[in-house]
Amino acid sequence: MGLIGTTAHAAAVDRLRASYAAIAPDQRVRLAKRTTNLFRQRDASSAPGLDVAWLAGVISLDTEALTADVQGMCTYEDLVAETLKYGLIPYVVPQLRTITLGGAVTGLGIESTSFRNGLPHESVVEMDVFTGSGEVVTCSPEQNSDLYLTFPNSYGSLGYATRLRIRLEKVPPYVALRHVRFHETDKLASAIAEIAESGSWQGVRVDGLDGVAFQPGEYYLTLATWQDTATQEPSDSGPSDYSGGQQIYFRSIQRRETDLLTMHDYLWRWDTDWFWCSGAFGAQNPRIRRFWPKRYRRSDVYMKLLGLDRRFGIADRLDQRAGRPLRERVIQDVEVPVERIGEFLDWFDEEIGMRPVWLCPLRATRSWSSYPLEPGRTYVNAGFWGTVHVGPERVDAPRNRAIEAKVHELDGHKSLYSDSFYDRATFDALYDGANLAAVKRRYDPDDRFTSLYEKAAQRR
Repeated sequence: MGLIGTTAHAAAVDRLRASYAAIAPDQRVRLAKRTTNLFRQRDASSAPGLDVAWLAGVISLDTEALTADVQGMCTYEDLVAETLKYGLIPYVVPQLRTITLGGAVTGLGIESTSFRNGLPHESVVEMDVFTGSGEVVTCSPEQNSDLYLTFPNSYGSLGYATRLRIRLEKVPPYVALRHVRFHETDKLASAIAEIAESGSWQGVRVDGLDGVAFQPGEYYLTLATWQDTATQEPSDSGPSDYSGGQQIYFRSIQRRETDLLTMHDYLWRWDTDWFWCSGAFGAQNPRIRRFWPKRYRRSDVYMKLLGLDRRFGIADRLDQRAGRPLRERVIQDVEVPVERIGEFLDWFDEEIGMRPVWLCPLRATRSWSSYPLEPGRTYVNAGFWGTVHVGPERVDAPRNRAIEAKVHELDGHKSLYSDSFYDRATFDALYDGANLAAVKRRYDPDDRFTSLYEKAAQRR
């Protein structure tokens, strides 16, 4: 796509304003957006929405200041394609290609550099937000700081980012990996805490850190170290390729102690198979995989297939035909303090029984009101995405409600990209609803945007 420049950005914002003006004053404002990385149900609507189609792409790069000005609908795939030309990447690159910069900030992104760089919104220098009053407001830690600090985890309830200036870091071309196995969750937690504190493991620097819980007694941390050379120890073989061939990245974690990837392939190592969820579509079957075009082995393609399944109830029909109980979707990412992650994993395996579970440590660098993690404290993100057979009680979402209660008990938080079931009082206590309401009154005085509670937790 290349750099689009400020003139194209100004034109895109003008289109956005025009689409806002076309929406009747008594109608709620929403995006006219065909794709999504959310797993929440949205009400069908024939009303016009905000035209954000032109808000894609990178506006400019400053290779001396190590910053990028990016439009809100720019995907990380497009951003990384530009920054890697200069040996640069964003501080945090969420694991799926089509996550947008605006989406990762108003929602919550995470990846393996989060143990040292926090979440994507923490590297935002400033941003322009299109608010409910139809104005573009520039905010930063010094300017309109209430909007800047409340915007993360607000999911469009306060407005939409049109431009974000983010920090970049220099990186070499390759990434060396160590897959370290743990048999006990207490030792796993201790290792995470040590690496988050020291930035190294057994004398070797760690630049990226994530892991997988495959089953009780089989836990792995993957330690990533940026490096300049295309060799790996103990062999001199070149980089592995999990980007579209027969090899599947998540399976390599159990089979190899070390590995080497290009920086580009490391950033998108999870996208090719949507972590491990591509198996639901047969894409991990060697006979099918051989004929599945490489360009279609992507998370956005799987998301479209999932949408078709939900639209036509394909999985439910197959379950009914086979006499299996109805499924409850259990698709969540939760943050648990590192000292409690073992307790959570043990409980999760016993009560939910879903495997594998992705693990991604993080540390917030400051307090953010709508997602109040304790600054400097190490948390572990546990991500799990699948279904559990529960039968007719599916309508009450028993597994999801149990997860919410357990995470709350363990002093954790859950992100809101998927279904939530909190009552209003609990929701407001967890996500500082009083502050959200106050900031919304200032920047959306006519209540044009749907509130966060309505978006995330209100049953429709």
